[in-house]
Amino acid sequence: MKRVMIIGQPGSGKSTLARLLGEKTGLPVYHMDQIHWMSGWVERARTEKIALAMEVQNSDTWIFEGGLGATKEHRLLRCDTLINLDFRLWLRAWRVGKRTFLHYGRTRPDLPDGCPEQVSFEFWKWIWDTREKNRLANLRWMEEAGPHVTVHHLCSPAQVSRFLDGVV
Repeated sequence: MKRVMIIGQPGSGKSTLARLLGEKTGLPVYHMDQIHWMSGWVERARTEKIALAMEVQNSDTWIFEGGLGATKEHRLLRCDTLINLDFRLWLRAWRVGKRTFLHYGRTRPDLPDGCPEQVSFEFWKWIWDTREKNRLANLRWMEEAGPHVTVHHLCSPAQVSRFLDGVV
């Protein structure tokens, strides 16, 4: 395990799994939200996001969590491990709500400085509107992974714990 791609919808635990996996393996961890956003919740230009993601993806080792459709195909070709966190909407919504409450007004470690946690109707609407489309897209990425990729489809916190317990 040298290049790990973690995908999943908001609240599935991508950032937490990436951090824990990084601690266990010593691999560097990268969060797509740190590439997507700049301070003040300003979205980075698409070309700059792509360039930054490709820089990470071209390196020898990484744990890269999150999505950027423009670079997912390249990331899928480069990774040796793909983890899809595929949790039910109610659990993800509860986790997003808890995260918002616990970090409200402060910046989480997986976000750039100057992006304090906030209540965002637009974000909740996006979670709802993309719940099926994004889930199906993630399942397609699992199907399209090459024979060089070890694929893990984790559908519960218990499965994530068992996966982490098995990492040496």
